[in-house]
This record gives sequence, C-alpha cells and structure tokens, in this order.
Amino acid sequence: MNALLDPTNDYVFKRLFAEAPELLVALINDLRPDLPDIASVEILNPTIEPNDLTGKYIILDVLARDGDGHCYNVEIQVRRYGAWHKRGLFYLARTLGGQLGGGEDYQELRASVGLHLLDFDLFTASEGERRQAVWRFEMRDEHQPSVTLGNILQMTLIELKKADRLGLPPSPLGAWITFFKHWQETLTMATVTHEPVKQAMQRIRALSADEEARRLAFVRERALRDEVSFLNEAKREGREEGLEKGREEGLEKGLEKGRAESREEIARTLITMNLLTDAQIATASGLSEAHIKALREPPVA
Repeated sequence: MNALLDPTNDYVFKRLFAEAPELLVALINDLRPDLPDIASVEILNPTIEPNDLTGKYIILDVLARDGDGHCYNVEIQVRRYGAWHKRGLFYLARTLGGQLGGGEDYQELRASVGLHLLDFDLFTASEGERRQAVWRFEMRDEHQPSVTLGNILQMTLIELKKADRLGLPPSPLGAWITFFKHWQETLTMATVTHEPVKQAMQRIRALSADEEARRLAFVRERALRDEVSFLNEAKREGREEGLEKGREEGLEKGLEKGRAESREEIARTLITMNLLTDAQIATASGLSEAHIKALREPPVA
C-alpha cells in the first residue's frame, strides 16, 4: 500500500480543495467560525501549470469566489521567509483592486479574504504570542478596536504546529489541525468525527493511489527542497565570503601594524645614534616629523 501524500504539500493541497469546492466551503467556514457561513464557491484558478511545480518562490494557492462575490485566497505554506506577509498583503490588495473595472461603483466591492495555513511558528516574541495560534487581521483603529473600516480586507493565519502543541478545544477547526498534522496516523485520524475532514482523508487516499499525482507531488516536493538548498547554499557562500573578506582585512591590518612598528623601530634606532635631524629620520623611516618628535619624548610614568 502506498504511503499517504502529505496535505501540506501545496500541490496536494490544491488538488485536494480546488477539485472539491464543497470541501473548500467547509474549510473556509471552519477557519472563520464567528463569521456567517458561505454556501458555495467558484474556483477561479482550478488548473496547475507545469511551470508552477518547479518555479522558484511560487506558492500554489486556491482562489475562489462565493455566491455574494467575496473572494478568498486559501493556501498552505511550509517555508518561512522574511517578506512572506508582504507577499500575502500584496496579493490580497490586488484581489480587492481587481474586482472593479473602469467606472464601476466602489459600493460593488466585496471582501478579499486571505486564509493562510502556516506549517511553522510565526509569532514567538512574547509569551502571549506563543500562547496564540489563530490570528485574524482587519482594518481596525489602534485605540478603539471596535471601530473598523469594515471587513473588506481580512487575513486569517493559522500556525499549525503551534495550534497542535497548544491543543485547541474540540471543534471543526481543531479537527482540521489534526488532519494537517496527523494525517498519516491511523489511530489519531480514527477519532476525528468532523465529516468534512473525513471526506478530506478519503480524497487523500484517492490521490495517494494515483501514480501521476504521486509523481507530481514528488516533483513539487523536490523543487521546494532544491529551493531551500539553493537559498541555504547562497547563505553559506555569503558567510564564507564574509569570513574570507574579514580574514583578508585582518591580515592587511596586521601587516600594516607590523609595518608601522618596523618604521618606529628604525626611527628609534636613528634617534639613538643622534646623527640625523628629525626631518632626515622622517624621510628614512617613512614617518612624519611630528611622529619622530613624539618618539623622542620620554614615556609618561
């Protein structure tokens, strides 16, 4: 029996939800339990181009629009990189801006919602951050959070590893966390009763039995692994170049110090001989006359 494909592989993730809109509806509703449920979605980017599997810095996401026109960007990320949040905000804003054509009324704008499942810890600076794994960002006033500009721009982040460690109360969201972190554990998954997650497991089993899906999942995994290796190699080369430059600069400073000490030794010897003027000693040693005068002064006790 083939091992199950990993749903945190973004190729598998997109196949899982882009080909089953009803499953995506359930995921969206469960990630935003305090907001009104949606009933259906249209997948806006259902295909996966061959170049998407091997392209650098590409994240395979699922773009969808519900019956009221609200847009959703749903994706899973396993790589943490410095500007990831700027990328997410950029695409979220672009999704919002792309809704209207020339001359259309701003009243027609619908919400743009980013739903990001992160398979790494993101917020860890304080104890409070380390105790929270589910985040939603909206346009709110800093001093009076109850005053908002509406929820037309929303970004929900779920830190999967942290959520799994903290242990969420039994809930549909908790069932999805279990799915994404323990899909390969038969006994653990047998305890999950949330029907959409059970359907997701059935789809994972079906995809895992498809040789072409397995091959493309491997291609995607290899591309991501190569990308990480290339980035790490670039960092290593950068550090080595920095160390080499530091060694060269240190050597040059050492040589310069040695040359300065040698010039001073020559000057001191000529001073002791008491045969030349300061100007002549300066010329012979390569030092300035002021330096020669300083060398003639007795050391301070």
